[in-house]
Amino acid sequence: MRPKISIIGAGNVGATTAHLAALKGLGDIVLIDVVDGVPQGKALDILESLPLERRSVHVFGSTSYDAIAHSDIVVITAGLARKPGMSRDDLLLKNAEIVAGVSKQVRQYAPEAIVIVVSNPLDAMVHVAAAAGFPRRRVIGMAGVLDSTRFATFIAEAAGVSVENVQTLVLGGHGDQMIPLIECARISGMPLSQFLNPEQIATIVERTKNGGIEIVNYLKTGSAYYAPAASVVEMIDAILYDKKKILPCACWLEGEYGVSDVFIGVPAKLGRKGVEQVIELALSLKDKEAFYANVAHVREMVAKTGV
Repeated sequence: MRPKISIIGAGNVGATTAHLAALKGLGDIVLIDVVDGVPQGKALDILESLPLERRSVHVFGSTSYDAIAHSDIVVITAGLARKPGMSRDDLLLKNAEIVAGVSKQVRQYAPEAIVIVVSNPLDAMVHVAAAAGFPRRRVIGMAGVLDSTRFATFIAEAAGVSVENVQTLVLGGHGDQMIPLIECARISGMPLSQFLNPEQIATIVERTKNGGIEIVNYLKTGSAYYAPAASVVEMIDAILYDKKKILPCACWLEGEYGVSDVFIGVPAKLGRKGVEQVIELALSLKDKEAFYANVAHVREMVAKTGV
């Protein structure tokens, strides 16, 4: 039996995630949305593209949550997107209401699923989803993968090298407080200083922190979806194929980094059980202070949601 992937929210991120997952043949896909016709139409369109890719997975759209029963993975993308001038935090209360409602439905119909949260503000929304009653290590926030791939893109562009040569890691919350780790960034195993000067590196770090709003400012009526969707699919692939792949995600901490009872972006080993291990890094004093500031900010956001 093929794995089953359910995606809640058939907007740009959800539909693109469904399309990329189908193209990779990762499993049968259910696309859910509150607007009747949208998930059905987009699912059918994706399904009709698959003979050209020689993929035989099934793609189905519905407005009914009972369609997600027996899902292996549920991806929550539902919520409002940012507009120019808005921060991710500005979406807090409305999206908390949406994600809380969605998560209760997921808990009812797919209680054994691993849940990947994409809705913003990301770190707070992971807390909201987990509050529906899921085991904490089966609820994961997608942010670090996206932020790290943006970091890698900007490094490759500035250094004039292939993106295949670049390894990056971004720690902390999914916002302008995120921590692109310069010490962990490598170009074919070599430090960034071999290719870039301090001013270039500082510019790249700031651009990474503002990577989302840069796209929002261009689009004006929407936000990024190709890179976010590709990042979700990277996580789905790691989980379904039990790859034990280390990816930066918003994970529940239980003493790691000296922090407990909070979801925050850290490198984690992903496998068939969800988060199988949080990887602890030896951080510089500056990065450690920034990480603790991130944790404090996330706790403030979560407190406002009331979960």
